[in-house]
Amino acid sequence: MPSTSAGPLDRLSGMLERFRVRAHLFHAGPLCGVTHFDAQEGRGFLHVLRRGEMVVTHRPRSSAPRKIKVAEPTLLLYPRPLEHQFHNAPTEGSDFVCATVDFDGGARHPLVAALPPVLVLPLHAVDGLEQTLALLFAETERVRCGHRLLADRLFEVLLLQLLRWLLDHPAEAGITEGILHGLAHPKLARALTAVHESPGAAWALEPMAQAAGMSRSAFAAEFKLQVGITPAEYLLRWRVSLAQSMLLAGSSIKLASERLGYASAASFSRAFVQSVGVSPRAWLQGRHA
Repeated sequence: MPSTSAGPLDRLSGMLERFRVRAHLFHAGPLCGVTHFDAQEGRGFLHVLRRGEMVVTHRPRSSAPRKIKVAEPTLLLYPRPLEHQFHNAPTEGSDFVCATVDFDGGARHPLVAALPPVLVLPLHAVDGLEQTLALLFAETERVRCGHRLLADRLFEVLLLQLLRWLLDHPAEAGITEGILHGLAHPKLARALTAVHESPGAAWALEPMAQAAGMSRSAFAAEFKLQVGITPAEYLLRWRVSLAQSMLLAGSSIKLASERLGYASAASFSRAFVQSVGVSPRAWLQGRHA
């Protein structure tokens, strides 16, 4: 069983090392009139407005507010594909930068499901962004060798800083349950981080509760309240998401079952069907069709 010492806890690396997030700069500068962003499978967006005002609109019944007025320096994150439009965005200077955000696994990425359809945060509300934003805009204001690669990495740093902030301020972002809410909990975070870092360990309710330093009953009740599902369901989803990535990368069903803590390929297949609705082989064939 992995160590569960009470020292400092890295709540993000275990997840993001297995489900990476990549950003790619595609615009810096003015946006004139109405700018339309299509929804593309597996792709999100990260926009930063440094100066000026604009209106953001979404289609009716899109799960996002119909209209949002942005009147101050603001960061907008779309973790999932969602069509949106900017109206009257800045028309002078490099006051606006945009990047696509690709989450490994698309909708299977744990953070994609945990975040709202669009996150709109004034820059002053998120501590620690100033230096990253200064470097980002410096790189986009004039062409220098490697500026696109550096801008991509700076967008990824910006996103990681935002996720750190969300772990400490989930309520301010309108997040009331889910993995970020669980990772914000001082005790649940220890169990969740241990599961993320060692998914193949012999996890059950008792060792997960021990990792959190709680009784079984208190842990189970608090986990369901904060994360929205039971510990067993979360463990199943996490392992199956990892298995899907392994299968897509060419791993065998037997190897996936061994690495993820299942007694046999048959028991792994049953768990997979329980979560996904089809067998691992059928799911993989459907992805390659």
